[in-house]
Amino acid sequence: MLQPLAYIHPDAKIAPNVTIDPFTTIYGDVEIGEGSWIGSQVTIMDGARIGKNCKIFPGAVISAVPQDLKYKGEKTTTEIGDNCIIRECATLNRGTSHSMKTAIGNNCLIMAYVHLGHDTIVGNNVIIANSSNLGGHVLVDDWAIIGGAVNIQQFTRVGAHSYISGGISINKDIPPFVKAARMPASYHGVNSVGLKRRGLSQETINHIFDIYRILFVRNSNISKAVEIIEADVPPTAERDLILNFIQSSKIGIMKGYRSHGDNRH
Repeated sequence: MLQPLAYIHPDAKIAPNVTIDPFTTIYGDVEIGEGSWIGSQVTIMDGARIGKNCKIFPGAVISAVPQDLKYKGEKTTTEIGDNCIIRECATLNRGTSHSMKTAIGNNCLIMAYVHLGHDTIVGNNVIIANSSNLGGHVLVDDWAIIGGAVNIQQFTRVGAHSYISGGISINKDIPPFVKAARMPASYHGVNSVGLKRRGLSQETINHIFDIYRILFVRNSNISKAVEIIEADVPPTAERDLILNFIQSSKIGIMKGYRSHGDNRH
């Protein structure tokens, strides 16, 4: 149902069963998939590509131009997958010539007042809690959970299945499967609760603990720890994901928090 009090540009591509509430503005270069609901006073600007069965709550601004002085008006996009929820007053800026898009995957929950900067890429099944700010070029892998009021610096990566505690700043990469907490952001154990919820066995979780004990609890530097893991830890999908993440990091990974040991809980 398209409300007469909403402004919808005639060039916008809106699926027939999309609901758009009053006082919303939708620009021309916009696509919205089947079954989506757009609340009142939402602004959806050129370059927005919104999937099926999404819910966008009042006050959100989707696909505004980047807050980047290098942006010169190039045609870029903001892409939102299927079954996503974008809560009140979230702002998702579109990409620049660097990657040409800002994107989030399927089944994501972006809570109120979250900001996703230009060229940020968010995977599937990600939760970002209220008032968190992600600078440009941030990469968030599948199943990550970012707590409220977290600030993530540009060009930072958040690994799959990780959990970031609320109210902290992130300026180093957060590896897969871990909990990050305190200031500066540090290793605070493995995200065992989240991993159990996603069906990983206790054996697999213990295997992940063993890897991070070498990385963050023993007194080894990261390069030495990687050598030990490659030599002593049997290869698994989880081990290889962790090692590939560390070896591909351009800004380095967060540090350990040794006074808490394994923090197995």
